[in-house]
Amino acid sequence: MADTQRPLSPHLQIYKWQVQMMTSILHRATGIALAVGSLLVVCGLWNLAAGEDSFNDFRSIVGSPLGTVLLIGWSWALFFHLCNGIRHLVQDTGLGYEIPQFVRSSWLAVVGSFVLTVLVWACVMAGGAA
Repeated sequence: MADTQRPLSPHLQIYKWQVQMMTSILHRATGIALAVGSLLVVCGLWNLAAGEDSFNDFRSIVGSPLGTVLLIGWSWALFFHLCNGIRHLVQDTGLGYEIPQFVRSSWLAVVGSFVLTVLVWACVMAGGAA
C-alpha cells in the first residue's frame, strides 16, 4: 500500500464547523445530560417519599446557586433536545433537506431552546418557586 501523508477517512481537522454539525453533537450531548439529570429528579422523588425534613434538605441543595444553574442547564438541554427532535421528525417526512432549510431549522432549534428556557425560568422566578 502506498504511504500517503493524509488520513484514510475524514476527521475534525478536515470538516469546517457548521451549525448542522454543532446541533448533531449537541443533540447527543443533551441526551446524555438528560439521562444524568434524571437522576436528580429521582433523587428529589426519593427525598419527597422520605419525608418533609429530607425533602427540605433536598430543596435547600437544589435552591442553591449551583443547584439553580444545574436546573437551568438541564431545562435548556430538555428544550434543545425537544426542538431538535421535532426538527428530525420533520426531516423524517422528507422535508427540509435543502441546505438553506437545513441551516435555518438548525438555528431555529438552537434559538427556540433558549427562548423556551428563558420563558419557563421567567415564570418560575416570577412565581417565587426558585
